[in-house]
Amino acid sequence: MAFTLKSWLFDDKNEPTSKNKFQNSDINYQSGLSDIWHIAKSYMTTKRLHPAPVTAVPVTPLTQLSLSLETQDQIFRLGHSTLLIRLDGEYILLDPVFSERASPVQWAGPKRFHQSPINIEQLPAIKTVIISHDHYDHLDKAAIVALKDKVEHFVTPSKVGDHLIEWGVNPNKVTQLAWWQELNLGELTLVATPAQHFSGRGLLDRDETLWASWVIKGQHNKLFFSGDGGYFSGFKEIGERYGPFDITMIETGAYNELWHEIHMMPEQSLQAHIDLNGVDFHQKAMLPIHNGTFDLSLHDWFEPLERIVTLAEKAKVKVLTPEFGEAVSVDSPKQTEFWWRDMLEKPELVLQSQ
Repeated sequence: MAFTLKSWLFDDKNEPTSKNKFQNSDINYQSGLSDIWHIAKSYMTTKRLHPAPVTAVPVTPLTQLSLSLETQDQIFRLGHSTLLIRLDGEYILLDPVFSERASPVQWAGPKRFHQSPINIEQLPAIKTVIISHDHYDHLDKAAIVALKDKVEHFVTPSKVGDHLIEWGVNPNKVTQLAWWQELNLGELTLVATPAQHFSGRGLLDRDETLWASWVIKGQHNKLFFSGDGGYFSGFKEIGERYGPFDITMIETGAYNELWHEIHMMPEQSLQAHIDLNGVDFHQKAMLPIHNGTFDLSLHDWFEPLERIVTLAEKAKVKVLTPEFGEAVSVDSPKQTEFWWRDMLEKPELVLQSQ
């Protein structure tokens, strides 16, 4: 397959240091025993009313046939940060997680609130899979193994692709990028852009692989995928170099003040959208991700969605909160329903308590 790789000579490409560790541009994020103690104490003492849904999460089923009936550019949220995108007639899959649990084992760890709107067998042929980083809620080994013969190309931050190759993906299908490197796959352009986060799948591999956000450019539309991360100056720089974006898919969930440096609070997620789009932020749309599928923090399961739509309304930002599997038009996104409110008993009382 023909593709071209462009590497800009910027200072912040984020190559590993002499200790083979990657690092953030704005902060040196470290967590010690005191941090672990504060987090553990919060988990033991925080009283939560709604850690998980008590009724079925609405899901719009997808099939190869239903997908084939449309040709316009669309985004389908499959769960957490997993998104299926049709751009210029090609399919792109972001952070595919299809397993029951976001965990190194399937008998323990955060369990899904809902099933994916489509299974891997029903997916159409995928032009490229894009991975943001190697945490278990974004890089699912079982999904990669099942997808390896269905996907034309896998694109990852530096060193993350080594996992895929180890799991049986043909090395010729894998491209690994440092920050600000561009990859052209036909008419599709992908850019690995900075993020403020960390990496690791075990106790001894902290920051040995890179994390990234992504610019996704087609012939007519341009998207931004945040992956995971805290709020930082990089959003403005990305916006200045590549914005504005038709839709920004931005992490809004699994946040807490104890780890706000590497997971944005809702106010910061909204600000990231504004930074990325500059003076055009009112005209562009934000799609909050990283919520509604797994319990990964101490807030109510629906709180990220409720908080971001309230903040966006005040800022006059268009926020899209589709049901899982519901099609979102990139060219003309329409207002979506607040589906989680229908799941709450006496929602007006629950929401007032937030």
